[in-house]
Amino acid sequence: MKDSAVPAAPGTIAGEVRSWLADNWHGVDDAAWRRRVVEAGWAAPTWPRDAFGRGLSRQEAKTVASEFRAAGARGAAVEHTGFPALAGNTVVEFGSPELKREVLPKLLSGEWSRGCLLYSEPGNGSDLAGLQTRAERHGDVFVVNGQKIWTTGGHEARCALLLARTDWDVPKHAGISFFLIPMDLPGIEVRPIKQMTGESDFNEVFLTDVRVPASALIGELNDGWRVLQTALKEERRTMGFELGGSKRREGDRAPLFSASNDLIEAAREAGRLDDPAVRQEIMRIHSWRLVNDWNAIRAKKQIEAGGGSSLASLGKLAKSRILHSSWALKFRLLGARGLLYDEAADKQAYEVDHQLMWSFINSIGGGTDQIQRNIISERILGLPKGFEPDRGVPFRDVRKGGNARPDGK
Repeated sequence: MKDSAVPAAPGTIAGEVRSWLADNWHGVDDAAWRRRVVEAGWAAPTWPRDAFGRGLSRQEAKTVASEFRAAGARGAAVEHTGFPALAGNTVVEFGSPELKREVLPKLLSGEWSRGCLLYSEPGNGSDLAGLQTRAERHGDVFVVNGQKIWTTGGHEARCALLLARTDWDVPKHAGISFFLIPMDLPGIEVRPIKQMTGESDFNEVFLTDVRVPASALIGELNDGWRVLQTALKEERRTMGFELGGSKRREGDRAPLFSASNDLIEAAREAGRLDDPAVRQEIMRIHSWRLVNDWNAIRAKKQIEAGGGSSLASLGKLAKSRILHSSWALKFRLLGARGLLYDEAADKQAYEVDHQLMWSFINSIGGGTDQIQRNIISERILGLPKGFEPDRGVPFRDVRKGGNARPDGK
């Protein structure tokens, strides 16, 4: 490993990491190295020791990651990044010891770094709890049948978080279970969906008599809705705060408008920087970005204090407006060029058009904008819940869309 400029004090986290790296890092980042990092607890240092972690604080985990970077080594402190954050943190909180031993090393080592979410279905729109994919227990396996839609990355995923109905005789939220499954199980068929961008990042997924081991259950049987909230919390936090805005790091002393230099530069290139209407729109979007940064700090403090934060929903809704407005302004600034969606003819116009279309994904993934408004109204503003005609009604007796039979089979 590379020598550090400043020696770490003995007995400190930095010293322990440097000592371990000196004994173990030999400059080869392969599967064996990743497994060694996982087994040592450095891949997920904030997780408990019984979940391949070390029980460290977030700040200590940053020190771990910094020491690995200084040595040129990879694989440390990945428990709050990408799919390992979505699936791993959920398994850590609710998974059985057997499930933790089985799947956490795969998630942390990169073997299962690509995953997908088998949540949404064609027949229930934004009402995720109205899902009709069923999982029926047969001894030590569940047999799963159903259809999922808008599955991001399903064609590349190695594993998936799956929501399925395991009890039709209780209200809809009470009869759902949550699983983590490999995507190569027999009976899983993935069909790409053609998007308006010309790509196929989303998929339909059909599950036909898929035999899922009972050990893949996360949490208790029929308690999947409560388990799901942990996964959604992580997804909304990422979509709301971490993917955009000013992306300023704590302690940065960048000029006030550095967060919106992309908009300023677009206006300058279009010769519209002195246009009062354009300047006003830049300022409006900049203020939204800035306020969303402040809300991200509030949400982070609430999460670090323990539990989740409904501010993640506020951030996600705000991010939708920020993304739509930012790319729409850049599109308008292109003028007639924006009508050409051809990368070879005009790469810049193609990129703006592509991002404008893609921006609407934020309004759907991780819960629609409408769902976020409900959460904000109830959990942040304290407004009363809306009318729920199926409240307390066994799901078997609830009127359903899609192809479900009246008996719920």
